Amino acid sequence: MSIMGTRVVRVEDPVFLTRGATYTDDLTDERLTGALHLTLVRSPIAHATITSIDVEAAREAPGVVAVLTGADIDLEAPLLFAGAPKQMVRPWLATERVRFVGEPVAAVLTEERYQGPDAAELVDVDYEPLPAVVDVREALKDENLLFPDAGTNTCSVYNKEDPDPDFFADCEVVVTREIINQRVAAASLETRAASAAWGDDGRCTLFVSNQNAQGARDEVAGWLGVDASQIHVILPDVGGGFGAKIGADPEFALVAWLARHTGRPVRWSESRSENMTGMVQGRDQRQTITIGGSRDGRVKAYRLDVIADAGAYPRLGVFLPVFTRMMAPGTYDIEKVDSRATVVVTNTTSTAAYRGAGRPEATSAIERAMDLFAAEIGMDPAEIRKINVVAPEKFPFTTKGGVEYDSGEYAKAIDLALEASDYATLREVQKARRERGDAKQIGIGVSSYVEITGGGAFAENASLEVHADGTALVWTGTSPHGQGHATAWAMLASEQLGIPVDKITVRHGDTDHVPRGGGTMGSRSLQTGGVAVHQASLELIDLAKARAAEILEASVEDLEVDTANAAIVVRGAPGSPTVSFAQLAEREELKVQTVFDGKKATFPFGSHVAVVEVDTETGKVTVERIWAVDDAGPVLNPLLCEGQRHGGIAQGIAQALLEEVVFDPDGQPLTATFADYGFPSAAELPSFDLVTMETPTPINPLGFKGIGEAGTIGSAPAVQSAVVDALSHLGIRHIDMPTTPLRVWEAIQDAVKEDG
Repeated sequence: MSIMGTRVVRVEDPVFLTRGATYTDDLTDERLTGALHLTLVRSPIAHATITSIDVEAAREAPGVVAVLTGADIDLEAPLLFAGAPKQMVRPWLATERVRFVGEPVAAVLTEERYQGPDAAELVDVDYEPLPAVVDVREALKDENLLFPDAGTNTCSVYNKEDPDPDFFADCEVVVTREIINQRVAAASLETRAASAAWGDDGRCTLFVSNQNAQGARDEVAGWLGVDASQIHVILPDVGGGFGAKIGADPEFALVAWLARHTGRPVRWSESRSENMTGMVQGRDQRQTITIGGSRDGRVKAYRLDVIADAGAYPRLGVFLPVFTRMMAPGTYDIEKVDSRATVVVTNTTSTAAYRGAGRPEATSAIERAMDLFAAEIGMDPAEIRKINVVAPEKFPFTTKGGVEYDSGEYAKAIDLALEASDYATLREVQKARRERGDAKQIGIGVSSYVEITGGGAFAENASLEVHADGTALVWTGTSPHGQGHATAWAMLASEQLGIPVDKITVRHGDTDHVPRGGGTMGSRSLQTGGVAVHQASLELIDLAKARAAEILEASVEDLEVDTANAAIVVRGAPGSPTVSFAQLAEREELKVQTVFDGKKATFPFGSHVAVVEVDTETGKVTVERIWAVDDAGPVLNPLLCEGQRHGGIAQGIAQALLEEVVFDPDGQPLTATFADYGFPSAAELPSFDLVTMETPTPINPLGFKGIGEAGTIGSAPAVQSAVVDALSHLGIRHIDMPTTPLRVWEAIQDAVKEDG
């Protein structure tokens, strides 16, 4: 009986539920004995010149070992995104100008952690305020420059060609609208943290909370000007990442430099308010969507124009509009698609990846466009989607966004979601409420989505070793932070070898043991790292057969695996001698290392139906229920898959209803604590009805696609559409996310005024 597709309980959970996790800040590693504690002095102003920094009083404070400014650091300032203008580097510690609230200006090292904040208060920085640039349209004017030497606030432009004035010439109906895909915070359970210690061998051991040990190692080494072999990165347990912990942060290299400079280990862990202003944030696109087609519902042309906010210093957020442009057509077979994007710097926190990273922005745009078009021609929003999706016989399908979709049945996914939700009955309930004039109206939102997964790196390595006691060890280049890789990778090895899951240990996040790896991001892990473990298992079987052939005095071609006994046997010869993997390992090391390269991305897809109730008197929105079809190919472990879908849907709902990072006109963050930044708990979330659909990809031998971000991409537009749909009878066609009670109430009041 195959273990594949079964609900194997997570092997990781007992430790987390009993002993608890060991995060970077919890480490008691002997290499960190006698560590100093780093406290960063951060700018309270978004944009200013620094006229002086006085650290003398801080140096005299109790427990202070050193106070350093940018002038003390002999490292070249890093350009955090290679494609940005070279003048837009971020200093290790600001010396001449600060560009966002929370930018570090001095480093305080103390014997005890509690001494740091008190000493930091004594650092006297004289700021001369400059005009802050917060709005992307203001940034485009280049009237107030963040980097005067660059001569512009624009850090990247994608597609510089002028729009075709006749692009929509053959369309009977054309609808255009500017919409906002708001900035959100990753708000991971564990804030950023790093600890560093240099050994007598001249190597640095760096413990960090991160999604990719190998990538962090390479970036830190480059910033420090040393060879990557001199940096040993270890990832303890990681309390959430959501994209914000991809790669290294400058603070990681600063911690390592300070440890080398002082000759003592250094530890750093930020507070929640520091995290909400210092860790990279996500989304933040101002989009203009224009859609045109015929009155029978056929969409003929679609244009997407994006202005994206990179924040103060260009990071990965500069690149994410590339994904938005690639995925602009969504699931639809549209004859003409045009997109362009401009990315600017502002006096805000830098942006980077957040669950979905560019793809949710594309889906939200095209789904809003489809709803607006449907409303304009008076067609049901579900029907218009089914008319325009790519037909299954067209796969592999190259879109006008320039990518090749591997496989999909988009209309079927819509039908399954509609059937599961009893869509027709929901519309009848909605009609009855409207006829009665109820204060609480329901809205039904439908989304159809496709996303690109693979994380930009389609190769991943795995090593597999069987020991003489019958246990096995897997090392993987993926870096789990809640996904359940220890369970999933053990299942994949167990399926081939017959070794029980509880006898297979999975390890990760140590660059000395796994020098090469792509980490965990972009829904890449199962289809790369997991398939690599599968491939390693097959290669280990081949090695075992070759060695067993001599022992069993049989041809390799006549041997097979007896998974019931984790042994090699002669095919078709019951009762004949066998040799177990453990016995082979006792004779000689039984270990393989392999790399699987899928070479291409995969494209999971699905459809969501959301039902919300809107109180028209207060603007309050309640998500009553959501039905989700998320097709990521064959499901290895339904328990793990459902967990990823639940988390993704929750984050999509949160963006649609609650989450938004807000800055005032002076660049002051108004959402720097959990008291101000709203996101839902389980109590505010609805029932999730998960509908199963599995369409394999031909890209890898197991047919796996990514599932980690799917729920977020499908749920946010469905919920936003449902809120608008609840009020469509009032003439309301759009409400920007988050659809907060105030925003909904204001839309209702505006509609009432306009009507009467």
